[in-house]
Amino acid sequence: MNNCNSSDSSVLEASPEQLELEQQFAAQAKALAHPARVRILKTLLVLESIGGCLNSDLVSQLGLAQSTVSEHLRILKTAGLIIAEPNPPKICYRVAPRATKQFIELFEQITQ
Repeated sequence: MNNCNSSDSSVLEASPEQLELEQQFAAQAKALAHPARVRILKTLLVLESIGGCLNSDLVSQLGLAQSTVSEHLRILKTAGLIIAEPNPPKICYRVAPRATKQFIELFEQITQ
């Protein structure tokens, strides 16, 4: 038997700001829904600790085609999880610390 009390909808109400944060969280979670993208984030964190990471470094580290890595980077960047910094002639990718912190905080809120 379902004991769900549908008369108290205040628990489900959210402010426009909270709804926006939840949408951002969902977009970031979707971006992390592929093992290669999780591995890219982990690789970026490791490589950042030794001076950053260029796209070609990622290709050699991950063993994936350049076009595949570029598409995964695009998805992570669109979700706000990484930032791209010009470093001519290439681009240096870094994990966006503010976005990842916010993702973790939202996850903690959801699971409480």
